Amino acid sequence: MAKDYYGILGISREATDDEIKRAYRKLARQYHPDVNPDPEAHEKFKDINAAYEVLSDDQKRQIVDLGGDPLAPGGGGAGGPGGPGGAGPFVGFQDIMDAFFGTAAGGGSRGPRPRTRPGADAILRLELDLVETAFGVEAPITVDTAVLCTQCSGAGTAPGTHLATCETCGGRGEVQSVQRTFLGQVVSSRPCQVCQGHGTVIPQPCPTCAGDGRIRTRRSLTVKIPAGVEDGMRIRLAQQGEVGPGGGTAGDLYVEIHERPHDVYSRKGDDLHCRVTLPMTAAALGTRLTIKTLDSEENIEVKPGTQPASTLRIRGKGVPHLRGQGRGELFVHLDVKTPTKLTADQERMLRDFAKTRGEDIAELSKQGGFFSRMRDAFNGH
Repeated sequence: MAKDYYGILGISREATDDEIKRAYRKLARQYHPDVNPDPEAHEKFKDINAAYEVLSDDQKRQIVDLGGDPLAPGGGGAGGPGGPGGAGPFVGFQDIMDAFFGTAAGGGSRGPRPRTRPGADAILRLELDLVETAFGVEAPITVDTAVLCTQCSGAGTAPGTHLATCETCGGRGEVQSVQRTFLGQVVSSRPCQVCQGHGTVIPQPCPTCAGDGRIRTRRSLTVKIPAGVEDGMRIRLAQQGEVGPGGGTAGDLYVEIHERPHDVYSRKGDDLHCRVTLPMTAAALGTRLTIKTLDSEENIEVKPGTQPASTLRIRGKGVPHLRGQGRGELFVHLDVKTPTKLTADQERMLRDFAKTRGEDIAELSKQGGFFSRMRDAFNGH
């Protein structure tokens, strides 16, 4: 007995093609196994596909109207599900969506891709000392990047030759394939493999660049480093990076600054720090120090009675500000050195000095470690 294909789609025998298609879409969305986990939905979906395949084909529909079944063995159909002329009952959900919206999964027609594309950016590491980062410098650099091929001026073709239209895709850059499904014909597009989606081919590539439009080479540049740059900063040189394929616009070159450690100064932002060791007597009596800064010499006063770990500040002798005027500060950290060995006369003078100040001094023989000091404390010394 022939199946009731009209009943499966829930339409009358007088239904138009649009009514058949709308009924199928509604049921396909409802019973597709990808969206309906009901075990019975799978069989229902197969019947819906078969019904649409028959009723959307004028010849098969005519057989149904005459009481036959074009999908039954010997039924006179042009091919059962999965056979010649048929799409088969197992159609992916994406295929249905493609058919609904008239496009394949890859989207609509894209057209040929241009052969000329922008180049990539490049990064170069540049090591500088503190004076160079502080006051700026014009530094020579060597860059190894792709540059425009002068033989073909970026076209990629041998002298006297030109690009040719791709015969496979006709210059469209993509090829189309047509698949017959229960929804009708589904047209999908993909990039042409012969021309790589460009729509053109190079019959005779340039012998210098092999058709790429660029060659790799080393070149020398001079980069101007502004005063006040810090470690890790990048300086941008516009269009000094990689030339793009086909002679495309060059990318940018970024010069990344790396500051070498200084023997005397450490840097924190625009401020500089250094350490100076003072004799105990200089800290007690006071003195004057000559400090060699990055660009001059400064005389500073150490006041009498300066304590260990004291800090002196010299204004405006740090690193120049990168943006704006002025400079950071220079901080001089003082370390007071206590003598470790004394002569008998020196020891006597220090003891006399301590007595005049009323300072209690433990015997030198008792100035040992932690346990010696604990013993002195218990003994009342």
